[in-house]
Amino acid sequence: MKKYAKSLCLFLVLALSLFMFIGCGQSSKPSQQEKPQSAEQPEESPAKEPELPKVALLLPGPINDGGWNAIAYNGLKLIGDEYGAEIAYVENVKTSDMEEMFRNFAGQGFGVVIGHGFEFGDAAAKVAPDFPEVKFVVTSSDISQAPNLGSLKVNTTQQGFISGATAALLSETNKVGALGGMEIPPIKSYIEGFEKGAKHVNPDVTVLTGFTGSMEDSAKMKEMMTAFIQQGVDAGAANGDQSGLGGLEALKEADKIAIGVSYDQSQLAPQNIPLSVSQSYPLALSFLYNEILEGRFEAKAYLMGVKEGAVGIIYNESFELPGEVKTQIEAILQDLADGKIGL
Repeated sequence: MKKYAKSLCLFLVLALSLFMFIGCGQSSKPSQQEKPQSAEQPEESPAKEPELPKVALLLPGPINDGGWNAIAYNGLKLIGDEYGAEIAYVENVKTSDMEEMFRNFAGQGFGVVIGHGFEFGDAAAKVAPDFPEVKFVVTSSDISQAPNLGSLKVNTTQQGFISGATAALLSETNKVGALGGMEIPPIKSYIEGFEKGAKHVNPDVTVLTGFTGSMEDSAKMKEMMTAFIQQGVDAGAANGDQSGLGGLEALKEADKIAIGVSYDQSQLAPQNIPLSVSQSYPLALSFLYNEILEGRFEAKAYLMGVKEGAVGIIYNESFELPGEVKTQIEAILQDLADGKIGL
């Protein structure tokens, strides 16, 4: 009996050990239900890059005008180069064709359509509601219309202010002059700024101003600037796209000081142009496109000046500008950026 009890006890011990061994072995392998879900799912495909909005530009004139249309075209190219966006443009758009051009580009899948000039405002306002996903932008304007029409304007009053101040600082006759092409908002504000800038540095300076009524008639601009020179003007500026080249030519031929307008014009008269006061629509347009990409675009009027880098100075290195004059110009630039000169 004892022998049987011992055998039974030994059998139970062995059975218990075998049970524990099998149990431990099974617990080391997860059951089908315990396997992680990720092992049962296919690998996720990488996320696709968001498609960049295509950009179209409508221009009132040719891209080789050396002025207004050229700087917008350069802005379009900058967007294409910096962001890799698909771009397109149309030159010499007539007022009667503006609405159709906006519709054409919006209908072709362009996400941003820009009309370069305040005159595009009415057409953009008509088309924008029909394409709520498209961002419409009008330059040199204060127009806005929710949810997708905004405007972009470079502070041409600041641009004119710097030009006028420079002319007055360099004038020996105490007479300076500024001419514009058409009497439209961006040209008018430049001329007003010119006069304010000249008076800012010299309250006693005489400032002659006028408009030719054309952005193409360089002969008329040259004639009017020549008349200014005959009245004693020895430093001036001409703002009028192609027509402005006529005013510049008059100052050059008379060996007077000329202030470059909108872009670096020093190569046109290296001995007469101390600096050019630029308005950087390329930088401004690139900035606004980035706002669109980042989802920060608002249907409002964007104004950019010295503080934002959209208005600045390009010095002519071959012109010997007196050190004290350059110091004064730099101080004016800083005051505009800081808001001490409110324009």
